[in-house]
Amino acid sequence: MSDFTFNTLKKSIKDKQSWLCVGLDPDPEKLPAGISRDPEGVFQFCTRIMEATAPHSVSFKVNTAFFEALGPDGWECLNRVCEFSKKNFPGHFLIADAKRGDIGNTSAMYARAFFTAMNFDAITVAPYMGSDSILPFLKFNGKWVIVLGLTSNEGANDFQLNGKEPLYEKVIQRVSDWGTKNNLMFVAGAPRPEYLKRIREIVPNHFLLIPGVGTQGGDLKQVLKNGMGREGALLINASRSIIYASAEKDFSAHAAAEAHRLSAEMKAVLTEL
Repeated sequence: MSDFTFNTLKKSIKDKQSWLCVGLDPDPEKLPAGISRDPEGVFQFCTRIMEATAPHSVSFKVNTAFFEALGPDGWECLNRVCEFSKKNFPGHFLIADAKRGDIGNTSAMYARAFFTAMNFDAITVAPYMGSDSILPFLKFNGKWVIVLGLTSNEGANDFQLNGKEPLYEKVIQRVSDWGTKNNLMFVAGAPRPEYLKRIREIVPNHFLLIPGVGTQGGDLKQVLKNGMGREGALLINASRSIIYASAEKDFSAHAAAEAHRLSAEMKAVLTEL
């Protein structure tokens, strides 16, 4: 089971002086020089990125779609990446970015897949189908459920932000009653920092996973200013800006430099607030 409680995750952040979560989105077409474009190459790429960025980060977020697209060998690669992280970086909070969500018995199988068959600490889930699609994930003690609250993509305008009482508010308000700050987080996109104040009014203490800093152009200072809340409970994800910082054979050194830059910027912004 996971060793991560709310307090241990906060301690990890305090010790590192970083909220950085490194997203692993290994597109074979974008792999750097010297890395083969097959499952073994994807594994080597991910492990070198983890080794390079671990000193500057507290979490890894593994986007499962990039592994699933490789077929059966991709699933084996995903499991190997999970095992590598757990063996070499047990202090890193390991997220399966799978965005699952289905009727109850199917969600229970998804939960078993990522929490038992593999040993992820957390999984992202979609709340559209309601409580019976999320509660099965919350039954796993010591594991975390990260619910899509307000996403960073342009399509969030289609449903999440419509109406006098936007859907994202209803989702976060309702779902927050199903778990606690020790097993439930919400996704809140960095390109929409003006909404973070409202999200913090609804869930002042829960962790927020914030994608969109980096390539998507999220403003780190505004994210921290509006999203810190009472506890400073944030995980700030950057993916492409780190893992594709270079297409050359020394890509891991460039990834480390970008992770260090973001982590240092987080620390500097914090002192200004």
